[in-house]
Amino acid sequence: MSVLVTGGAGYIGSHMVWELLDHGEKVVVLDRLSSGFDWAVPAEAPLVVGDVGDSELVRSMIREHDVDAIIHFAGSLIVSESVSEPLLYYENNTCRTRSLVAAAVAEKVPHFIFSSTAAVYGTAGVEPVREDAATRPESPYGTSKLMTEWILRDTAAAHDFDYTVLRYFNVAGADPKGRTGQSTPGATLLIKVAAETALGKRPYMEIFGDDYPTPDGTCIRDYIHVSDLVEAHRLALDRLRGGGGSLVANCGYGHGYSVLEVMDSVKRVYGGEIDVRMSGRRPGDAVAVVANSDLARSAFGWKPRLDNLDGIVSDALAWERKLSMKNSSR
Repeated sequence: MSVLVTGGAGYIGSHMVWELLDHGEKVVVLDRLSSGFDWAVPAEAPLVVGDVGDSELVRSMIREHDVDAIIHFAGSLIVSESVSEPLLYYENNTCRTRSLVAAAVAEKVPHFIFSSTAAVYGTAGVEPVREDAATRPESPYGTSKLMTEWILRDTAAAHDFDYTVLRYFNVAGADPKGRTGQSTPGATLLIKVAAETALGKRPYMEIFGDDYPTPDGTCIRDYIHVSDLVEAHRLALDRLRGGGGSLVANCGYGHGYSVLEVMDSVKRVYGGEIDVRMSGRRPGDAVAVVANSDLARSAFGWKPRLDNLDGIVSDALAWERKLSMKNSSR
């Protein structure tokens, strides 16, 4: 049996592939390489370059590799872009995932894990937010992910098909062993942008909004190390294979940091100043989103090991330096 990882050449997906291989799984990757890299996929995992919306391709991969589980990362994820290009997000995140789920059902793949997002909650108003909180996404990105959750819910009710939805909070950091990390040019993730700025890859960075109703006026997020996140996926897969039913669970640490607190951490770890400039708010940004992850901890025994902001920043900076050497050697 094999696990199909869609988007496995991307940031979180490549970490997932390594996590599965490290635990003896057979893995096959499907990625159209729009933002991922073939070199990010370990040699032990066959890479097929293609689209998750190509049902015939997906079905042939499932048959060829004897796939019993799909972990789905492929999609678009920039909140501000989703506001200006909503149809792109509904096509890429919702419609293509619908095709992927249909292929899984047709080939009788019993297990499916979906990368959702805390953006489905919007500004929850109560922190930490639980999975039973109202879903009020404030961007097409969040809505496109929520619509996919509904597709999975309704599919599981009609077919022999179980799923786990993991709602991520703010993913950051890189593989502590230095095997992979966030490598996409023009990335918008805060710690990635700060690391690039610290190392001179960007002349400066912007903070979008300092007038939010938070202690220092900047948005608050729950930052989770990418390695802890992919371990949660592996444990969720073990649970599904062991007969666990469908589940929606948050993945976060349960406490948040403001943008300015993150910047203080980056300066501290880097050991120098960074050119930071204030800008106006971005459309679609929620004020504060922090996870209650008790369900993930109790349902599949998730025990985060890397809950330390300076550690997350340190791994991100280490990867950024390695990426510079990798790019200069080409």
